[in-house]
Amino acid sequence: MSSKRSSSFRRAIANGRRTLQREILLDETGLGLYKRFVRYVAYEILPCETDRRWYFHQNRLCPPPVFIAVVTMVQIIVFMCYGIMLNKWVLQTYQPDFMKSPLVYHPGHRAQVWRFFSYMFMHVGLEQLGFNALLQLMIGVPLEMVHGILRISLLYMAGVLAGSLTVSITDMRAPVVGGSGGVYALCSAHLANVVMNWAGMRCPYKLLRMILALICMSSEVGRAVWLRFSPPLPSSGPQPSFMAHLSGAVVGISMGLLILRSYEESLQKQCSWWVIVFSFITFLLFAIFWNIFAYELLGVQIPPPP
Repeated sequence: MSSKRSSSFRRAIANGRRTLQREILLDETGLGLYKRFVRYVAYEILPCETDRRWYFHQNRLCPPPVFIAVVTMVQIIVFMCYGIMLNKWVLQTYQPDFMKSPLVYHPGHRAQVWRFFSYMFMHVGLEQLGFNALLQLMIGVPLEMVHGILRISLLYMAGVLAGSLTVSITDMRAPVVGGSGGVYALCSAHLANVVMNWAGMRCPYKLLRMILALICMSSEVGRAVWLRFSPPLPSSGPQPSFMAHLSGAVVGISMGLLILRSYEESLQKQCSWWVIVFSFITFLLFAIFWNIFAYELLGVQIPPPP
């Protein structure tokens, strides 16, 4: 049997013509450490007992959830390298040499397309890196275990790209650093999925954890807003924009929520998926034309590239 369930299989389960091994997943006994972790992930992510049992029994260790782990590792390595080079671990963006990195998105280097993605490996300081790494490991790894590397990497990278493009439209003089676009896409999608399936979610202390998550995410946005409008050093230019956080959240609530609600279902067969894809492509094309023509037409004074 394919790991992808058809609607007929779902109906057979619901009608009792087919059954999984146990009625309640928590009844499983004698589990090893890994299978207990899989059961924990199932109750953290999935709102339906049938889905939880299906995931638990068909789960295999291969392929492992490597995308979020690799991204986090690269982010930490890049931060350590720049921290050692600059001898600065907090507010690295105040160092002119930091902004010279080929990874940072800067409006003066818009023609270097890779910067719209590579900025996710750079971080303002230890506080931003720690927050992003903690959230994407705590939420991203379980999501990747359940929904697979393809869907979660697509959601994460869509949040990253939407973040830099939104900044290039709404905050045209500002650079961007940090993986917050991707992180907020994952977190917003998961929180929205929990809210919409509140009765079915069985994760413990879900209200308290949601409040804490919202406080932490709001605090990070507040820190980014403060940094953006704090007086810059004469040689450093404008500080990084906070708009990537907000655009990542929008991607999570739209594209991400649909992905998380479609566990083991084909996205291509859903009309709403194509509406979201069409909307994202439209936004992408608009942003491309904006970056090509709007800066000159509006006479935007871009800070000189470092």
